[in-house]
Amino acid sequence: MKRKRIVSVIVFVMILPLLSGCWTLAVAGAGAYGGYKMKEHGYTLQSPIAKEKKSKK
Repeated sequence: MKRKRIVSVIVFVMILPLLSGCWTLAVAGAGAYGGYKMKEHGYTLQSPIAKEKKSKK
């Protein structure tokens, strides 16, 4: 019984890093899809580092 538990813990520890990469890709894909849908509805993104342009009136 104890040996089976140790083997299952080792397998879990080995699989955990593989799953974290998959979750990262899934979240990035969801964010990209959300940005695409917002762009379809007319929303735009602006870089916070960009200089403000002065209007010539």
